[in-house]
Amino acid sequence: MSLSAYLPIAIMALLASGFAAISLGLSRLIAPHNPTPEKLDPYECGIVPLQEPVQRFPVKFYLVAMLFVIFDVEIVFLFAWAVRFTQLGWYGIGAVGIFTLLLIETLVYVWKRGALDWNVARRSRRRPAVVEPLTEKAA
Repeated sequence: MSLSAYLPIAIMALLASGFAAISLGLSRLIAPHNPTPEKLDPYECGIVPLQEPVQRFPVKFYLVAMLFVIFDVEIVFLFAWAVRFTQLGWYGIGAVGIFTLLLIETLVYVWKRGALDWNVARRSRRRPAVVEPLTEKAA
């Protein structure tokens, strides 16, 4: 296969990049820029916030959300396999078996690392170490 076979892909990539750059540049030049205090206010469901939130969301919240999305997308692959179950035969069962084992291994790893545990005080790496005092034995 020669490089000329990839020419349409390269042209399409250049056209897409050029279109994106031109669109962003034109919107920057043409769009009116007159910020007002109302436009600069944060907006949430039409209610103007009267105070700052009491606490911020912890990083653990976002970590669990990302893990959910990752595992959710992997389940989509299982649906695609289920649609073609009869055509794939034993090869498909073996491939999905390996896929499922890797998925379970990843879940166990994430669980053992404490990524799914939001209670920081209970996490094993946060527990204070209990050190027993050294005692000398009488000889």
